Amino acid sequence: MKTLIGALISDAVEMAKAATGTSDAKSLAKVVLTSDSYRITALNRAREAAIAFHIPLLNHVLRVAQTAVMGIEIGRDVTLGKGVYFVHSLGIVIGGDARIGDRVRFYGNNTVGTAKDNGYPVIEDDVWIGAGARILGPVRIGARSRIGANAVVLQDVPPDSVAVGIPARIFPRKDQDEVAL
Repeated sequence: MKTLIGALISDAVEMAKAATGTSDAKSLAKVVLTSDSYRITALNRAREAAIAFHIPLLNHVLRVAQTAVMGIEIGRDVTLGKGVYFVHSLGIVIGGDARIGDRVRFYGNNTVGTAKDNGYPVIEDDVWIGAGARILGPVRIGARSRIGANAVVLQDVPPDSVAVGIPARIFPRKDQDEVAL
């Protein structure tokens, strides 16, 4: 139970920083009380606890509620890092056993998974995934990378890179020295 509460507090702090740039009491209260992203993450943390306590029915019920109410589908074996931020949650699908790092931002209508069950993506810390982007197959998205809107990523993306297009072409981030996350 302490682990669940600690994860919820950590998520609130990270999301407040992402949304407002600060984690003071007012920002934390705003995130916890009004943020869909926080509700999604809290439901997912409850699902993780249900799995840890071997209560698969509760995990299933929470997953159905998460999909029906919030419009996001997160697979049973997905791992979410701290402070994952869903700017627009509708239409996001994260499947299989994808691993999502800390402070990853999803801008909406994203797919992270695979169609062939040949492996799932690993997304490292501080990655931004633009609206409509698809990350498919056993690929690794390096830390601090940016995935452009509607990009289809089928290959590994090195840290501090930008991936754009269909299929995605990869370029180094020009702002990487200027931006501290």
